[in-house]
Amino acid sequence: MPLPPSLTPEQRAAALEKAAQARKARAELKEKLKMGQITLASLLERASTDELVGKMKVISVLESLPGIGKVKARKLMDEIGVAETRRLQGLGSNQKERLIQETSKS
Repeated sequence: MPLPPSLTPEQRAAALEKAAQARKARAELKEKLKMGQITLASLLERASTDELVGKMKVISVLESLPGIGKVKARKLMDEIGVAETRRLQGLGSNQKERLIQETSKS
């Protein structure tokens, strides 16, 4: 197994800071989704152009929707045929449409 690249303390600190900012931004997006300030459709649309949004896991986004918990989210993904490890940028157009349709019913 190859060793990870060796980083200077400054590079490591910068990488940690960048990761923390990305986590904070993703958490804010999920909170906005939960509060109804943004829609799943708009988030899926942004996924193709915004790397931060595109790297969010589908399961965590679905769990952030009002009325959908862990069990419903997994059941929905299984029905649509989306793997639990899938990220938003990896969804196909049919999968996106089905997710929007199914979550709007809830």
